[in-house]
Amino acid sequence: MPPRRARILVIDDEELVREMLVRFLNLEGYVPIEAENGEQGIQMALRSPPDLVLCDLMMPKVDGFGVLARLRAEPATAGMPFIFITASAEVQDARVAELLGASDYLTKPFNLSDLRTIIAQRLAETGR
Repeated sequence: MPPRRARILVIDDEELVREMLVRFLNLEGYVPIEAENGEQGIQMALRSPPDLVLCDLMMPKVDGFGVLARLRAEPATAGMPFIFITASAEVQDARVAELLGASDYLTKPFNLSDLRTIIAQRLAETGR
């Protein structure tokens, strides 16, 4: 039986960004799951924990910091890799992300090659 493909949850309120990430993840051999806001992303992650989360920072309802804090507070999702993909290049935001336990912080526009490497590294660290 072939190994299970890693499931990656993409949380972003911008449809075009989500679509691009989903296409990229499919081409890379992952199973993408998408949520259009932080609230929906939290529900999806808690219902069926993914192997990794790619999350925007600035979103309506629940922002990326709220998503990360909520997922870190739950045993089933506390240790999963969490990568911010955001337009915010503010040093303060990157620092808050680090303090909350984010695995990485990429600013838009980002390089797909860098994203590929970061995803592979973070999944390898968890044994996926």
